[in-house]
Order: sequence, then structure tokens, then C-alpha cells
Amino acid sequence: MKFHVLTLFPEIPRAFFESSIMAKAVERGIIDYDLVNIRDFAYDRHKTCDDKPYGGVLGSRVPGMLMLPEPLSLALESVGCVPKSARADDGAAASRARVIYVSPSGKPLNQALANELAAESELVFVCGRYEGVDQRVIDLFVDDEISIGDYVMSSGELAATVIIDTVYRLIDGVISSESLDEESFSGGLLEYPQYTRPEIFRDLPVPEVLLSGHHENIRRWRLRKRVEKTLSVRPDLLAKARASDSFPKEAEKIVKELENGN
Repeated sequence: MKFHVLTLFPEIPRAFFESSIMAKAVERGIIDYDLVNIRDFAYDRHKTCDDKPYGGVLGSRVPGMLMLPEPLSLALESVGCVPKSARADDGAAASRARVIYVSPSGKPLNQALANELAAESELVFVCGRYEGVDQRVIDLFVDDEISIGDYVMSSGELAATVIIDTVYRLIDGVISSESLDEESFSGGLLEYPQYTRPEIFRDLPVPEVLLSGHHENIRRWRLRKRVEKTLSVRPDLLAKARASDSFPKEAEKIVKELENGN
């Protein structure tokens, strides 16, 4: 998997790519990345990449600044992107990486979308700043507008990093497959609580079942805790999971017990 990040501030995502598990994945050749400074494609000597938006009325102007289409389009083309219309006309010959614009007005990021993106071989992220980017760039190049939540940030770089972190860990070889099996959102449930040494911390003991070595009892306890937490914190998520054909009968039984106070 290769990530291209188009940004005015490459130092922000660079720290992420050079740290922790991501750095190890890059070193092992599982992940590759390219940080593209949009300012390198600006025309003037000041490397201007923003301007006032159109739409002011009676001498007033729209507040804020908007990223210019020319430098950003050139930056996209520098990593092999072509307009969507060219792809449609030329098919495979004009294929290129999936382009994502991180935006609070995009579709929400969730685990299903992360799994979908992890199946790609290459992703391009456009990091907005100020009031965003000229809509014509979105119309020409962007495949997906993705939001990480119902709030506004000043940094598209941080939002892009959140999406990349959600996606890259799903790539084979980055982390063990066992670590992904019972995470939050797998099977429509949140993750169970976990404990490590010492066995007693500030008078709080590790649950006895986890010390028993009885694998089946531990499995049942973990499933119950997953159901309990999802019912308490994300009842909407649990309702959606219960409506699916794949929701386990054992989990459904636990839900009914909890709803009846057992």
C-alpha cells in the first residue's frame, strides 16, 4: 500500500510516518508513502496557494481564504492523477490511485469504509486548509470526500492521518491478524475490557475468570462484556448488529438477559 499526502505542511504527517508501528511497516516495505508539498507547484515567488472566495455581496467578501485550484491540480497530476472524465474515456490506461479529500462535509469514516480503503493498492489524500479547496478540484479529481466526525478542524493533515492510521493497520503484515479479530466494531460490537500485571492495582483485582486458564469461560466472559459495553455506550450500533443475519444467537441471548436485568 502506498499513501500520497498532498499538503501545505508536510512536517505534520511526516512525524506519523516516521514513528512507531508505521515506521516499522515502512522499513519492512509493507507501506510506502510520498509527502507532496503543494507550495512546490505555486506559480509566484511567494508560493501563494490561497485566495479570497468568490461570492461577496455589495462590497463585502466571503470570510476566510480558499486553496487555489492551479497548484493543487498540478500536485495531483505529479502523483499520476488524472481527471475522472479522462479515466472514464480511457479506462485502464488512465487508471490511477483513489483520491480522498478529507472534509467535515464528507461521508463519515467507519470500520467498513476503512476495510474498503485497505483493499486499495494506492491512496491519495488531499489535505485542505483555511475554508477548504476550490470545488472544481473536487469535481475533477476527488473520488471520496471523507469526514472523521461532526466537527471542524483547522488541519486537514490531522484528519488525513487519522484515516491513514485506521487503514494501514488492516494491511497484511502490519500487525497480527489475531489482534484484529475482536476489536471494537468487529461483529457490530465494541471491544471487551483488558487487563495486565499486576493482578491487584490500587485494590482493584483482575477478574478471576481471566486468571482461570479456562478458555471457554474466558470467551463467554469476553462476549458478555462486549455486549454489555455496546448496549451501554452504543445502543445504536447494537441495534444495527441485531438487525443483521450474522448476529450470533449467543450474543442475542446475552442482550435479552441484560435487558431483563439478569
